[in-house]
Amino acid sequence: MRRKEREIKDAVIVHQILSQSSVCRLAIHDEPYPYIVPLNYGYKENALYFHCALAGRKLELIKQNNKVGFEIEFDSEVIKGAESCQWTTHYRSVIGTGEIELITDTDGKSHGLDVIMQQHGKKDNTYEPKVLEKALVLKLKIVSFTAKQAGDWT
Repeated sequence: MRRKEREIKDAVIVHQILSQSSVCRLAIHDEPYPYIVPLNYGYKENALYFHCALAGRKLELIKQNNKVGFEIEFDSEVIKGAESCQWTTHYRSVIGTGEIELITDTDGKSHGLDVIMQQHGKKDNTYEPKVLEKALVLKLKIVSFTAKQAGDWT
């Protein structure tokens, strides 16, 4: 990290970013350019959970190469300055890498969907069997990350 003074080393703050944000941008290997997709997610025990359909570009690419990058930002805001080059952004973010596992069994899907729903405020969840049949859960096991912030967070 170039700007070491912006690095977040406090595990409590990193956990807050991961557990209170709502969108993760997932970077997947493709040729000739990477494929990036924003997804709702849930975070638990060093893993990110996503849901998706049983087919599609994202899933086909992950099946070819399950090593991905991700970015999550927390509470970002553009701060306007009097002059053009005096603008800045107030943010906290986590950028990392990981490996995706496809969760296909019913119990695993239910667990992953619970993590996602809890991230967005719904604690008691039940799922129709037809919904579980048509869904796939992706589990991103975080391999490495850095966290960064700018602005006054006191």
